[in-house]
Amino acid sequence: MAKLVHLYETFQPSHYNVYLDINRAAKTINGHTEITGHAAAQRIAIHQKFLDIEAVEADGKAVGFTVDDDAECIHIDLPQAGDTTLAITYAAKLTDTMMGIYPSYYNVDGVRKELIGTQFETTAARQAFPSIDEPEAKATFDVAVKFDEQPGETIIANMPEVKVENGVHYFDTTVKMSTYLVAFAFGDMQKKLTHTKSGVEIGVFATKAHAANELDFALDIAKRSIEFYEDFYQTPYPLPHSYQLALPDFSAGAMENWGLVTYREAYLTVDPANTSLEMKQRVATVVAHELAHQWFGDLVTMKWWDDLWLNESFANMMEYVAVDALEPDWHIWEVFQTDEATAALQRDATDGVQSVHVDVNDPAEIISLFDGAIVYAKGSRMLVMVRALIGDDALRKGLKAYFAAHQYGNATGADLWAALGEASGIDVGAVMNGWLQQPGYPVVDASVVDGHLQLKQQQFFIGENTPQGREWQIPLKANFDAPKLMTTTTLDLGDYAALRAKAGHALRLNDGNESHFIVKYDNTLMADLLKDVASLDPITQMQTLQDLRLLSEGQQLTYAAVVPLLKQFANSRSNLVNMALYSLAGNLKKFTTPDSDSEKALQTLYGQLSAANLSALGWLPRDTDSNDDTLARPYVLSAALYSQDPKAQLAAHEQYEAHVGDLINLPADVRVFILSNEMQNFGTATVFNQLLNDYRTTADASYRRDLAQALTKTKDAGQITTIVKAFQDADTVKPQDLRAWFAGVLANPAGQQAAWDWFRNSWDWLNDTVGGDMEFPTYITVISRVFHTQARLDEFTEFFAPKRADASLTREIDMDTSVIAGRVALINAEADSVNAAVAEAIK
Repeated sequence: MAKLVHLYETFQPSHYNVYLDINRAAKTINGHTEITGHAAAQRIAIHQKFLDIEAVEADGKAVGFTVDDDAECIHIDLPQAGDTTLAITYAAKLTDTMMGIYPSYYNVDGVRKELIGTQFETTAARQAFPSIDEPEAKATFDVAVKFDEQPGETIIANMPEVKVENGVHYFDTTVKMSTYLVAFAFGDMQKKLTHTKSGVEIGVFATKAHAANELDFALDIAKRSIEFYEDFYQTPYPLPHSYQLALPDFSAGAMENWGLVTYREAYLTVDPANTSLEMKQRVATVVAHELAHQWFGDLVTMKWWDDLWLNESFANMMEYVAVDALEPDWHIWEVFQTDEATAALQRDATDGVQSVHVDVNDPAEIISLFDGAIVYAKGSRMLVMVRALIGDDALRKGLKAYFAAHQYGNATGADLWAALGEASGIDVGAVMNGWLQQPGYPVVDASVVDGHLQLKQQQFFIGENTPQGREWQIPLKANFDAPKLMTTTTLDLGDYAALRAKAGHALRLNDGNESHFIVKYDNTLMADLLKDVASLDPITQMQTLQDLRLLSEGQQLTYAAVVPLLKQFANSRSNLVNMALYSLAGNLKKFTTPDSDSEKALQTLYGQLSAANLSALGWLPRDTDSNDDTLARPYVLSAALYSQDPKAQLAAHEQYEAHVGDLINLPADVRVFILSNEMQNFGTATVFNQLLNDYRTTADASYRRDLAQALTKTKDAGQITTIVKAFQDADTVKPQDLRAWFAGVLANPAGQQAAWDWFRNSWDWLNDTVGGDMEFPTYITVISRVFHTQARLDEFTEFFAPKRADASLTREIDMDTSVIAGRVALINAEADSVNAAVAEAIK
């Protein structure tokens, strides 16, 4: 294992002069970086990666140096310790890995063009310029860029441009910031600009492959988000501008570079005439997330990567706080329930999962920290718990003090808890440390024993596990008389009949589903809860289904016992309830095999579950639709199509035929289901070729996503071969989109073998193309979501066991092996009883 060394300990930079001469045609960089700082020792080290170091000077004199590629640094021998200015001359190459400085490729009117951008998180700034590439090593930066400029091209960066001399673009000195937040981009761009009430210039930039009005939605959200945060944080936005840039090739969803936020095109550009409500919500929350970072992450930065959650968890919560304020009619906290809470509960139930706060013992482990379901989703649930515990007034007061104390510097989780504790008078750290330092979460058993309501907590697991006796301080959020916190393993709440009579309704814990635990009610309590399901609010219905699903996955209940309950929830028009219902019903698919009697029975059940809502909602959006109608319809249509309902198939086919010459203008909220139905049930070579050609030529990222989902559902072996061959053709499938394509084919029973064979045979190519990226381990996660047989488990284990030595993959491999093994065990134990229960339910 590589030793973790913080280079900041021996050299503390204060200012950088970074000069870059970039030649796109040759894909070369010639650079000269001057670093002013303090050397705590005579021998220091500066980060570099893939740089050809030509010369190193200290205070104008050449000094000895050696390049250590394994440690990604330059060792420099100084005449003496103390204040110094280093000057490093070097050369490098533009990458094609979406890391460092790299080109994005796109087409306008059939002409291939490129846009140069940057992605430096986590440790890729060292690929662009020598630096102390660690979050704690904050400094100011003067950036100057020369490039093979063409007339009409634009260059933007963290700060405004101050001058152009001899083709060199000079940008204003930045505020004190971490290296991974430095950013610039250049090429043929269009822009839309506006200003906030406080005078901050807001800009949205994209290539000219997009219509100008596709920038308007994001511009409005960005402007109002900055204004909201300035008020909520009670701290001014500290830079002159906030630019949002859509990059045609971008591995992550977005990146919070200070003053120049970069995005996937899908998460910034919006067709105002035909974009789904779900996609508008996604764009709004992504923009709000990144702009939350401008304070929480950029102004105050984690001291080291073990506190990554301090950046991401907070921004993940604040995106919902902000969008709820900006667009209250969206009820965006419902999306938090369907997306964040669901992902966190599923992932966090696997033994071996990381905690929100993770010790980093090997530099390679930094990549593995970006577990979206934990650092983002679970962490934000923790902060939602804190917000509920202390209230918004204390939250805002604490944050104002936190920013004032640590602005332009670094902080730890303890610093945040101290500020919030001081503001609220509550020992927040004492409550939260157990949630952040420990992996997993509890299941609370609620039982009536000898007339008393008794609670017991224990860690909840799905799949193989080794209990560690972990305990949590649980915010019970009861809808009856009960303590705010459960701080012991067991708790006796007293006489059940008296509690029930005083409450006047069924007793529930975790009211509102804000706390990170699930509840296992005994028969008495569950029967009381379910006796009038329709009267329960949507969150309670969703939560009931969610907990039943998880308990069944964890084999604390049987799926066979849950199947008869599904129809009680089927007629709800709530998006929340439909999500939970079809998530649970979807888990029943693993107990069947394609084209078997058990699958046909399950398809019939799907038809019965979806029939009423399909009739009520129809295939096409209506002017009278509520948000719930709009967001629930996709679940219903998907269920109807899985049911093999010929009327549903024909209705979708008719819509396809009506728009066959203009498929992009199918209503975006339902377009993917119409296209998927066509591929699965009416697919011809003509259909396949038209969809693939549209995918290759359209600039509309939402349409591209729909086309990819539809194309990967083909049952034709030849078409699957064509798709798999395109995995390594970047002109068809960009590396940023490859994971989604791979996941689609792998989940398709007709394509699974071809996708799995490609993955194993192409591992080296895949590693070279997207390895080292924070998204790379999620390819393994994708596989673990699909495999459910002993044969696949054996193949998975055989292939990945030798790759455990890679520290960036070890945890993911171990966890996903456990996930598949647990699923196989569950199927072996319950398949017969589950299929019998489904057969009984459809009678």
